[in-house]
Amino acid sequence: MVLAFALVAVVSALGTGALTFREARNGVLQRSQDSVVDQFRDEVGQVVPGLVTPADQATLQELASRLVSGHRAQGWRVVAAYGRLRADAGSGPAPGLVGRELRGRVETRSVAVFQRVRARGGTVLVIGLPVTYASDPHALSGLSVYLIVPQSGEEAYVAALVSAVERAALPALGLAVLLALLLARGVLRPVRELRRAQRRMADGDLGTRLKVQGSDELADLAGAFNETAAALEKSVAELRRMEARARRFAADVSHELRTPLAAMTAVTDVLADEAPRFDKDTADAVRLVTEETMRLARLVDDLMEISRFDAGAIALHTDDLDLAESLRRTLSTRGWTGRVETELPAGVRARVDPRRLDVVVANLVGNALKHGGGAPVRLALRPLPSGRGAEIEVSDRGPGIPEAALPHLFERFFKAGAARTRSESSGLGLAIVRENVRLHGGVVTAANRAEGGAVFTVRLPKRPPRVPVERPAAGPEVRP
Repeated sequence: MVLAFALVAVVSALGTGALTFREARNGVLQRSQDSVVDQFRDEVGQVVPGLVTPADQATLQELASRLVSGHRAQGWRVVAAYGRLRADAGSGPAPGLVGRELRGRVETRSVAVFQRVRARGGTVLVIGLPVTYASDPHALSGLSVYLIVPQSGEEAYVAALVSAVERAALPALGLAVLLALLLARGVLRPVRELRRAQRRMADGDLGTRLKVQGSDELADLAGAFNETAAALEKSVAELRRMEARARRFAADVSHELRTPLAAMTAVTDVLADEAPRFDKDTADAVRLVTEETMRLARLVDDLMEISRFDAGAIALHTDDLDLAESLRRTLSTRGWTGRVETELPAGVRARVDPRRLDVVVANLVGNALKHGGGAPVRLALRPLPSGRGAEIEVSDRGPGIPEAALPHLFERFFKAGAARTRSESSGLGLAIVRENVRLHGGVVTAANRAEGGAVFTVRLPKRPPRVPVERPAAGPEVRP
C-alpha cells in the first residue's frame, strides 16, 4: 500500500507538473515571441522609410546599426540583406544562425517568419521580416532584416518552473507515504489480530475471540471468525464429551467383565482338563469355549490397558537396564528362546520401564511368530549413534505386510488381511506397542524387507522425557 500510494503520488505530481510546465512554458515563450516580433516590426517601420533602394552595403550597415542601437542591453543582433549583400550589427549570437530555409521563406513571403534555434549558449529566437512597399503591402522590395535575440530570461523562468515542480513533488510524496502508512495501519491491524487469533486457536485456545469494531468488511470478517470459533468450540467440546463417555464406557464394561471372565476362565480350565474323557463333539466344544474365553479375557485386558492410556493414568517406573539381558528374559519367560534368532550385544543400556519394554517386545515377537508363515524370526539390538539410545528390530521372512495395510498397521482393531479377522488376536497389540514406545519418547516403524518379510523397528532414547509426551495427531512413521 505504501509503494502504491507513493507511486500514485509521484505519477500524479509529475503528471500535473509536466502539464503545468508545458502550458506555462508555451505561454512564456509565446508571449516573449509576440512581444519581440511586435517590437522588431515597429523598429523596422520607423527606420526603413528613410532609406533609398536599391540599397548598397553602407545602407544595409546603417539600417542594422540603427535597429540595434536602442536594444544592445537585450542582446539583439540584426542582419540586413539585399540580394547578395549582407550587413550585421550588435553583440548577440552569431549571424550564422539564420538558416537557409528561413531566408528562403522570408524572401518569398510578405509576412514575418520566426523560429527557435538551439545554440551553444541556450535557445535563440530568430525572426525574419521582409520589407514591403507602403503602397502595396504584398509587394516585396527585396530588402529583408533578421533579428537574432537570446532567450536567456525565458530559459531562467522555465528552469524556475522545473524547480518549483520538483519542490512540489517531494511534499506530495511525503504526504502520500504518510497517508499510506495510516491507511495500511488501519487495514493491517485487524488482519494481524486475525492472524494472532488463528494461531492461538491452532495452539488449542478455542475460546479466542476478536473484538468487532465498525461496520466495514473487516468487521464482518471478525464477526464471521467469532461465529466460526464459537461453532468449532462447541463441536470440539461435544466431541470431547463423547470421547470421554466412550472411554468411560469401555473402561466400565471391561472392568465389569473381568469378574465373570475370571470365573469362566476357571471353569473352562477345569473343562479343558477333563476334555480327554468326553466324546469328540463335546471335547471340540470344550476346546472352542476355552479358546474363545481366553481370547475374550485378553481382549478385556487390552481394552483396560488402552483405557488407561486414553485417561492418562499410565506412569513409567523406569530403571537403568542392560537391554540385551531384558530382551533375553522376555524370550525365556515365554519359551521362545529356541524359536528366535538373536543379535543382542552386551553393554547397550537405557533407562526404561521393564514391564512395558517386555510388553513391546512380546507383542512384536509374538506377531512375527504367528504371522511369519513359520519362517525364522530374528530379534536384534543395536546402539544408536553418539550414545543417543538403542534400536530394537524384530524381523521375519514371511509373506510380509500388504502395502495398503502399512499406513493403518498401528490403528486400534486393525487387522491386515481377511485371514486374521477371526484370529485370537484382539487387534490392539500394535496399538499398545505404539503407546508404550511413545511414553518412552521413542518411535516404532513398520516396513517390508526387500528380500521378503516384515520388519518392525523400535527406537528408544537414552532416557525418557521428563514431561509427558503428547499423543501424535497422525499414526506412527511407516516406511514402505
